Amino acid sequence: MLQEDLVTYLESFLTENRRNNNHRVLEDRTYHFTVAVEDLYQLHNAAAVMRSCDVFGVQDVHIIEEKNLRTIDREIAMGAQKWVDVHRYHTAKDTVDQLREKGYQIVATTPHGENCVKLSDFDIAKPSAFFFGAEGEGLSDYVLEQSDVQLHIPMYGFTESLNISVSAAITLQHIVEKLKSSDIPWRLSSEQKLQKRYDWVRKILKSHKEIEQRFIEEQN
Repeated sequence: MLQEDLVTYLESFLTENRRNNNHRVLEDRTYHFTVAVEDLYQLHNAAAVMRSCDVFGVQDVHIIEEKNLRTIDREIAMGAQKWVDVHRYHTAKDTVDQLREKGYQIVATTPHGENCVKLSDFDIAKPSAFFFGAEGEGLSDYVLEQSDVQLHIPMYGFTESLNISVSAAITLQHIVEKLKSSDIPWRLSSEQKLQKRYDWVRKILKSHKEIEQRFIEEQN
């Protein structure tokens, strides 16, 4: 079990401002919602979605690379890859199966599905995984067929779809604000917060291994 004393010790090597900022951000993190992107062609779109997840407090991002194996554009992500947890999958089936096993309903975002739920009408009560598809092609038939809910953002112009990163940002902003105004217990548990404090401080401190060893030696 992760010791809080160890995490506190590691955090003592951070500036007070950095330490307080980590704790502040953790108060707004959630696992109630998560995001999955499927076979994106453009690197900057995956990075931008990841950045939106960080901005709106969604801790997990799931990247399906069944057709396109890519590396996240670090410059566009602007450090977000350090603060959100990225999970990679080779197939959409693996992604859907694992997210269902974790208790998420599968929400497919699409502008064309039948019986789609409008974003404004989406029920936030259930833990939900929002899937966003490739540029131009959208989500695969598999994800659409497996989805529990199909969701769309109403559009009133000649253009029938939004860029994926814009669609993700609009969706996350809406559902997260709605979630925070609800009485749903959406925050991380004490144990989850402690784990993220540990993960983050280790990413910040280059010498974290030596510091941890020093802590262990001092305890003995």
